[in-house]
Amino acid sequence: MAERESWQATRTRLMNRFHARLAARARPATGFVSQPEPRTIGSFARGRQLCAGNLMFAGHLIEAPNALPWDLSPPDTAYEDELHGFIWLDDLAAVGEPATRKVAQAWLWGWIARYGGGKGPGWTPELTGRRLIRWIHHAIFLLRGQESALSIAFYRSLAQQTVFLGRRWHASPPGLPRFEALTGLIYAGLSLSGMETHAEPARRALGAECARQIDAQGGLPTRNPEDLLRVFTLLIWARTALEEADLKPDPAHLAAIARIAPTLRTLRHSDGGLARFHGGGRGLDGQLDQTLAASGIRKFHADGLAMGYARLSAGRTSILVDAAPPPVGKASYNAHASTLAFELTSGRRPLIVNCGSGAVFGVDWRRAGRATPSHSALCLDGYSSARLGKPGTIERATREMLEDAPEKVPVQISRAPDGLTFEGGHDGYVSTHGLTQARSLALTFDGRGVVGEDMLVAIENADKKRFDRRMDHVKLAGIPYQIRFHLHPDVDAELDLGGAAVSMALRSGEIWVFRHEGVMDLAVDPSVYLEKGRLRPRAAKQIVLSGRAMEYATRIRWSLAKAQDTAIAIRDLARDETEMKTD
Repeated sequence: MAERESWQATRTRLMNRFHARLAARARPATGFVSQPEPRTIGSFARGRQLCAGNLMFAGHLIEAPNALPWDLSPPDTAYEDELHGFIWLDDLAAVGEPATRKVAQAWLWGWIARYGGGKGPGWTPELTGRRLIRWIHHAIFLLRGQESALSIAFYRSLAQQTVFLGRRWHASPPGLPRFEALTGLIYAGLSLSGMETHAEPARRALGAECARQIDAQGGLPTRNPEDLLRVFTLLIWARTALEEADLKPDPAHLAAIARIAPTLRTLRHSDGGLARFHGGGRGLDGQLDQTLAASGIRKFHADGLAMGYARLSAGRTSILVDAAPPPVGKASYNAHASTLAFELTSGRRPLIVNCGSGAVFGVDWRRAGRATPSHSALCLDGYSSARLGKPGTIERATREMLEDAPEKVPVQISRAPDGLTFEGGHDGYVSTHGLTQARSLALTFDGRGVVGEDMLVAIENADKKRFDRRMDHVKLAGIPYQIRFHLHPDVDAELDLGGAAVSMALRSGEIWVFRHEGVMDLAVDPSVYLEKGRLRPRAAKQIVLSGRAMEYATRIRWSLAKAQDTAIAIRDLARDETEMKTD
């Protein structure tokens, strides 16, 4: 399989190179027919850093003041892709100063001089679509003060990239890359003189892709929330551009927007960020709310799952649970073994999180971030609930699909007299240990308390036999398990009650207390928080509840409770400690 995909990747690269050079013969565009307003969100601080010569892309920092990035050797393909995608133009435009404009102009015309003839790694459909959107968005910013010859080169390159994209968009991988390619083609077809013939085929193709890729729940096959937000943003941009040109978007395009918006509202934590599952991050600050507002759709999912995630929300607390089997096949190249993992946010402060995607920190961190121990979930005997398969090649990088993953994930969300309850299970450990994992989470109506229960159960006779064989292997010492609760880096946690509880202080001043029932080991261990835009993982902490499964059924109960203020939390902990000493 790896050899076949390697050959396919090589063939795709050669065809892209052929059509890129062929497109160099295209007649240049003479100007803009219309120009969409810039809708991208850039970072002022990041723009300042780029202007100062601190080039940080894909987790790598190169300090090169007054140098063109194209003259530097990229550390890896991820760095290269971020550079050739030109998203950094959003950051430079966010600063908007003359010095920043000069940097943006030097980098862009430097790219044209070196790669404009169809050479280099930037000539893939998805990167070309991403690049076209930014060039068109920021054309006024870029062209101000430029000589006529440079403007002609700019328009010629836009035309070449449009022609290339018109021929090769279908070669982009399905999902987010193809939506980027088609949205860029729509932008170019509507905006550039002489490129109008590309708009209508791209409009129809985008509609067909929406019908093919966006399911009935408004989700993607990858189940990556941040990718869904990016696709949704592209669809809103494309819809707006078409409507401003007095063209009607394809009905499937509009239907996809209507399905995605309620899903994204469900995946939104109370602090405005996205749940971090299956390789996705929180999203850019403000992007989710801005895009949802632009969609004009106010609906929520009434009940059930949204893209395979369950949401419990009460008071100022939100909980999001991965409540479906992980993606399969090629959609699982970035998927995580996170079934039944959850995140909890209190007000504007994340409390329980997953470690996140380590892709920007290299192969080892990427693999570690996909494993079950990197999630707020139960891990049995050092095994993940899904295993990584053999590596294959996709999007110019080596990836591993998930294998031996949970297939049965029954879920029920109900309303109890005092709150909301989630109940779910998965069979990810049946093939290895004969045990089915079940998890229930009950959130009180005021959002101040969570009662959790995790179970490991051997259900069928065959499962019990497999469990017995595993017990014989460990010489009846029991099968070890750990339930991990990863904490956000801003949470200060320490053991209390002589090791029987954990108190957690948020920067808002809130105090949460974790307790458990039964005889188990409770510890606060080091953890990491993996996020884009940083040079290295952030140090964090995790609560680890450890024990051993000795019987066909093992039950672990735990709770999270929020005190009204710090004084009450300290008083309650002191009272409980006194009662324990008395007992």
